[in-house]
Amino acid sequence: TVVEHATNDATASAGKAKEKAGDILTFDNPIFDAANKKKIGSDNGFCIRTVVGKAYECIWTLKLADGQITSEGPFHDTGDTTLAVTGGTGKYSGAKGEMVLHARNAKGSEYDFRYTLK
Repeated sequence: TVVEHATNDATASAGKAKEKAGDILTFDNPIFDAANKKKIGSDNGFCIRTVVGKAYECIWTLKLADGQITSEGPFHDTGDTTLAVTGGTGKYSGAKGEMVLHARNAKGSEYDFRYTLK
């Protein structure tokens, strides 16, 4: 488990509506250890809004000192989300499994990423 601090999120709108399918969310955020005390890496990726008020489809990479883990899948506006781990580099070369994303607060400023690798 690692903790993301969502401090560098940005959204590019696909239209004039406040929120619309096709909007793109980009991010490059710091990652902390499970105790949320020590910065251990960062993540980088993007999500495309697929259903307004409900879901995005995302691709992102967790970058740690000993390698990277790439995940893909949905991000739901409410509740936990499970994404597929699609690969990795370094220590995580050939990684498969899943990552459960859990919001730590209602503001969406911190998230737990719980990885189960095979």
